[in-house]
Order: sequence, then C-alpha cells, then structure tokens
Amino acid sequence: MSILTNTMSILTNIVAAEEDEVEAVGDSLQPVDEWSGISLRDIGIAKIATLHSLLTGDLFEDAAALCEPVYISPAEGALVLRLADELKDRLAKLDEESLDAVAAELAATEEFEMAGRDEGEVLAMLADLADLARLAESQDQTLFVWMHPLRT
Repeated sequence: MSILTNTMSILTNIVAAEEDEVEAVGDSLQPVDEWSGISLRDIGIAKIATLHSLLTGDLFEDAAALCEPVYISPAEGALVLRLADELKDRLAKLDEESLDAVAAELAATEEFEMAGRDEGEVLAMLADLADLARLAESQDQTLFVWMHPLRT
C-alpha cells in the first residue's frame, strides 16, 4: 500500500467487471480499454477512502481498511482494490442535486484540497463514477480500482 500513498503520480482505472475477473483486471495494461470504466490520475487509496467515508458515514480508518488490495499483478505491479458494495450502491443513487453537494464536500476535504482538485473536477469525476456504479449495478458487476505508478 505504501507505494501508492506517497506523492508519486498514479494512473487509476476504475472499471465494472465480473467478480472473477479481478486477476485479468490486475494484469491488464489499461483496463478501461477492456472493460467499461474511467481513467483518472492521482486518485489513490486515501482519496478513495475519503470518498467512501463521506458517502457511507464510515470513519476514515474503517474506509481505508476496506481499500486493501485484493490483487497485485506480479507482471505489472498494479494494485487492484474492490470498491465496497455499499460505496457502489451510494454512488449509483446519487442524483444531480446530491452530486453537487457531495462534490462540494469532497473538494473541501484535505485529500482533494491538497491535490488542488477544484469542485468542477471533483463533480465531473463523481458524475462519471455514479454512471459507472449504475452500469455495474444493472449488470450485477463489481467496481474494481486498478492503480499503477505512472510511467513517465
């Protein structure tokens, strides 16, 4: 976990996939090319735990504990997390009004503020995540987070 919590750049793909596809997601070079998903930069474990905590009301420490990697690619070194079903459900239920409110609150958190993410960026990311969560729910899929240090 420590390699992705420092200030290094991270390429993050969040994809909707079948539960048993976790290894295939982890071994992929670019999961969004193979599954429905979104590609983000510098969204690491702390930001995902912050989002989880905000949407579910769980303590940050409890949310962070749910962000343990479920797979680490031996070939690529990518980490794969499984978003908690409760977080997926909460994301899927976000409507336009609640999206705005959550984006404002999330953009004001230490994790997003320190990263220089403005409310508009956070709102766009949340809207994409909500759409992806709705797709995953409709297809009875899991949301996986694939993270890899950027190759620059």
